[in-house]
Amino acid sequence: MWFGATGQGKKNFVHFQCWEVAKDYPKFRIIPTGPPVVMNETPLHDSPSTDSPLDSPMETESPFVPRPPRPIGRKAAKAKRWGTSTTECVQLLEQIAKNTSLRMERDLKRDEMDVAREEAFVIQQQKAQEKDMEDREMKIMAMDTSHMSLETKAYWKLRRRDVMRRKLFHDDGPSNTDWLNDENH
Repeated sequence: MWFGATGQGKKNFVHFQCWEVAKDYPKFRIIPTGPPVVMNETPLHDSPSTDSPLDSPMETESPFVPRPPRPIGRKAAKAKRWGTSTTECVQLLEQIAKNTSLRMERDLKRDEMDVAREEAFVIQQQKAQEKDMEDREMKIMAMDTSHMSLETKAYWKLRRRDVMRRKLFHDDGPSNTDWLNDENH
């Protein structure tokens, strides 16, 4: 702002041709310090034709243009943020609790499905073991011992006896010591 714009300078400004060029630059703009002055909006004297007290200049709009509201300050913004953040925190905590309960239900269902899958796998393995045992027993029973030595024949005879015992008595394990009690071997 130039030195004589507000009337504080002691010299008169004489370079008006420079001012015409420089007046549009932000550095040289004159910043008004008070409300804008509006001329001839209200008459100086009341007209004699209006005797009504309702037409007084106090009740008409003021010549000042209302200013836009001031922006919120830092402290007020922080207070507002903290005031609203508690409700946001509560909502966030409720959402976390809801998500946690949904996750726990989903994990429980997954665990139940895993247990059922494992039980089905165990049953399938047991059936496979029983089938393998059946196959081995069938091989033992179908073994041709005519060309074998006496010791080998005795071994396969004991194995057949164990298979027959398991089949007849539904015994699960092989009995290798029963031949000691058997007198006809």
